[in-house]
Amino acid sequence: MKYLITGLGNPGAEYELTRHNIGFLVLDRLAASLDISFEPKKLGEMGSGRIKNKIIYLLKPATFMNLSGKAVRYWLTELNIPIENLLVITDDLALPTGKLRMKTKGSDGGHNGLKSIQEILQTPEYARLRFGIGSDFPNGRQMDYVLGNWTDQEWVIIKDKIDSAADAVKSFVLAGPNLTMEKYNR
Repeated sequence: MKYLITGLGNPGAEYELTRHNIGFLVLDRLAASLDISFEPKKLGEMGSGRIKNKIIYLLKPATFMNLSGKAVRYWLTELNIPIENLLVITDDLALPTGKLRMKTKGSDGGHNGLKSIQEILQTPEYARLRFGIGSDFPNGRQMDYVLGNWTDQEWVIIKDKIDSAADAVKSFVLAGPNLTMEKYNR
């Protein structure tokens, strides 16, 4: 069994610790726990390894958020991975900071990365792990907020939640989405 785990974010050092890049941060933590390293590949950075008898591919698209679907479709096709073995890790303004929620389908919720994936895959039926970033910003300042760096107070909240998100990915691969949702959607 093969799985494609895609963390959403924007490439480049200026975006590395922004709220919008939580997908990349979760993949980095997961990769470190599994001794996986990333290499530049077509349309992104890729690492691969195993979780027990399952093969996982970790993808950080280099297409910027708005074109994430292009990298996801390419690697699903290239690696011959069925869509039910795709998990996308994304930030979510609708969830409190650090709250995790896994879903097996749903709308893009106004998220440009999810919108790109749904348009290119032509379906909203793929698993996503949503990582809450809160919505503590003035009206009209959403872009500044999501592209802003985490505050020290937020880091206190999210540092352990990044570990929990990495564990949720492992659960998705080993136990499937339903058991993972039961455990992590509390």
